[in-house]
Amino acid sequence: MALIASIVFTIHQPSVRAIYILKCVAHLNNPSPIMPVAKLKQVGSLHVFVYFVSSAALAVLLSASWQWLAAAPTRPARMRLFMHDVLIGPGATAAEVVNGTGPSLFEGEPPLRFGHVVVMDDALTEGSNPASRPVGRAQGMYVFASMHDPALLLCMNVVLTAGPYSGSTFTVVGRDNMVKPLRELSVVGGTGRFRMATGYVLWRTASWQQRKNAVLDLDVFIHVHAYAHA
Repeated sequence: MALIASIVFTIHQPSVRAIYILKCVAHLNNPSPIMPVAKLKQVGSLHVFVYFVSSAALAVLLSASWQWLAAAPTRPARMRLFMHDVLIGPGATAAEVVNGTGPSLFEGEPPLRFGHVVVMDDALTEGSNPASRPVGRAQGMYVFASMHDPALLLCMNVVLTAGPYSGSTFTVVGRDNMVKPLRELSVVGGTGRFRMATGYVLWRTASWQQRKNAVLDLDVFIHVHAYAHA
């Protein structure tokens, strides 16, 4: 199986495929005195046949790999984290890098508008108090991506620095409608003990002061493939 997979993937490498095509075109445009044109056409047809057969084999291999991956056992992990997004002051952990120019989503001076972008490296703690035990960092960005709702497109890496998962990371992506009491975002991957992770985060706002700071309550549910231990 490994040998077949190697051959199939080799044939489908862009450089190899290009060489096949160029050789066929060159032979047909400049017939060899040794090999008649009819024979060259047969060779070209053989190349096409090999290419399509290898395509079918590649599809079968990918399908089998996906089925094997989906059926693999998983282990659950759950954790509660508090994220401190601080925009002002000497302890600021987030920076507004683009001021939105679209419709206003929150009143204030200046207002928050569609297109507003913030990059953050926020502290993660065990409790809602910023002085509670630090457990990691939330590093990423959020964008006001809705023209009608105060909803963010959020993408961040959770970097854990304490506890049983210290040294591991997982990635969170999703839509955060700030005015809803409960939001759900996706866990789409990770590293270390969270390699190949999937899951979700139940996301709540513990406190918020516009353009000053916010404390987010993250209830994290993760499934990791059992063989993916680092």
